[in-house]
Amino acid sequence: MNRFLFILLLSSFCFSQTSIDNAEAFIAKKEFVKAQTEMTLFLSSNPNDLKAIELLGDAYGHQKKWDEAIEQYQVLKQKRPQNANYHYKYGGALGMKALSISKVRALGIIGDVKDSFHKAAQLDPNHIDARWALVELYVSLPGIVGGSFSKALSYAEQLEQLSKVDGYLAKGYVYEYDDEPELAEKYYRLAIKEGGSVTCYDKLTNFYEEQEQPEKAIGNIEEAKDKHQRNAMHYQIGKVSADYNIQLDKGEKCLKAYLSNHSAKDGVPKEWAYYRLSQIYKHRNNSTEALVWINKAISGLPDIDVFHEFKATL
Repeated sequence: MNRFLFILLLSSFCFSQTSIDNAEAFIAKKEFVKAQTEMTLFLSSNPNDLKAIELLGDAYGHQKKWDEAIEQYQVLKQKRPQNANYHYKYGGALGMKALSISKVRALGIIGDVKDSFHKAAQLDPNHIDARWALVELYVSLPGIVGGSFSKALSYAEQLEQLSKVDGYLAKGYVYEYDDEPELAEKYYRLAIKEGGSVTCYDKLTNFYEEQEQPEKAIGNIEEAKDKHQRNAMHYQIGKVSADYNIQLDKGEKCLKAYLSNHSAKDGVPKEWAYYRLSQIYKHRNNSTEALVWINKAISGLPDIDVFHEFKATL
């Protein structure tokens, strides 16, 4: 009898793990509807499985079904009120809902968003994501409804204590939006010096583009390319060159290098490189060659409006 019970319990545990593993695999492959179906079925007979509830909430969130995701995360934080991550995910889903509805309606839930992130940060003094969320929230909100650059900086300081790279990036982000470009550049540079990741370089590149400083943007991408040897950075250089009509020879060379070495992991389809080459040839007043490249772009991705709009200018 004991052996039978043991086998029964073991088989039940294996079924549980298989369903959970399946859902996690579906989410990793961006098959969110399958993950939702898997967890909905599993929860019908295991309604109190916290991991399954969380995965169902995640599956809903990835599909931008914010109300359904909020419902799952609310269950989690009610069952485990001391779990920081549940409060963080609940606040995140609420925040995304706020972005998808009218500003008037959003005002009614911003307080709950803020409270959830504060709770997560309070419960877990090492919760980096919750502090990043608070930085972004305080920067993005108007002062009249609780936005505050000083509060954003206070959470950036906390991030710096946990992770210098995150702290520097957060400070750069705050100063960028507070119209302090010299300080923003300083902290983005410190993040590169401290961590040197592709993300760090991308933040500074984007900052330079926002500041209309394409020469600096290209210099930063070249530095990143030398360090990380990623083909995608050839495209980035070509894009800045084409957008700002600068260093056209370098832009053309980089785009052709991108095309020669292209693979799926590069992210940007080849057609966008064709479009950037067409821009470069237009800058050179070579409409014939520009038409060749934009036609290649349209042939590969015929539904991209910007390609057709650009062709009409040639």
